[in-house]
Amino acid sequence: MRALLVEDDPRIAEFVANGLREAGFVVDVAAEGDTGLRLATTGTHDVAVIDLMLPHLDGLGLIQQMRTRGVQTPVLILSARHSVDDRVTGLTAGGDDYLTKPFAFPELLARVHALIRRATQAPVTTQLAVGDLRLDLVSRTATRDGRVIELRPREFTLLEFLMRHAGRVVSKTMILSHVWDYSFDPGTNVVDVLVFRLREKVDRGFDTKLIHTVRGVGYVLKVA
Repeated sequence: MRALLVEDDPRIAEFVANGLREAGFVVDVAAEGDTGLRLATTGTHDVAVIDLMLPHLDGLGLIQQMRTRGVQTPVLILSARHSVDDRVTGLTAGGDDYLTKPFAFPELLARVHALIRRATQAPVTTQLAVGDLRLDLVSRTATRDGRVIELRPREFTLLEFLMRHAGRVVSKTMILSHVWDYSFDPGTNVVDVLVFRLREKVDRGFDTKLIHTVRGVGYVLKVA
């Protein structure tokens, strides 16, 4: 899942972005309203978390322009303004939920999941399975044939991405975009290194290999 965070306070932005990434999101961050609008209109996001007091274009103006341009991404307003009038104004402008600062991150995350669930009208998947490989997105644990696999955050993100696309080839560019937020190839072998580490953890000791290289194209996770 991909989230857009528009927040001009660097400490709050870092705190929220890190929390969302640890929860498995890919996060695009903007510190100014006009930059946030550009990202909102050029990217595909499952949810947006937007502050109201932003430089260049305030949060209300940003949300209004998103809606005017047809961007239906669910929006959680995150603001220090806490009056009833503030909340009503924010929701009337096009926000879908409103959370005041200071806030507890678990509540923010729960509201983000609720917005996505409401927007997709589908339950949020909490477990993925391919063959004897299991991934629990809530407890963030992976097992194969009942054996626990210890994964670093990026390894977990990559495995989730491969499992969500099981049976389909994903390119290195897709992996770079999803795992590192890169929209370009930095010319390094970071993808190959990460896939190698993940493959060692997932496939070592098993006769049936799940992660396969498609030479010149990318990688696919499947039961051969």
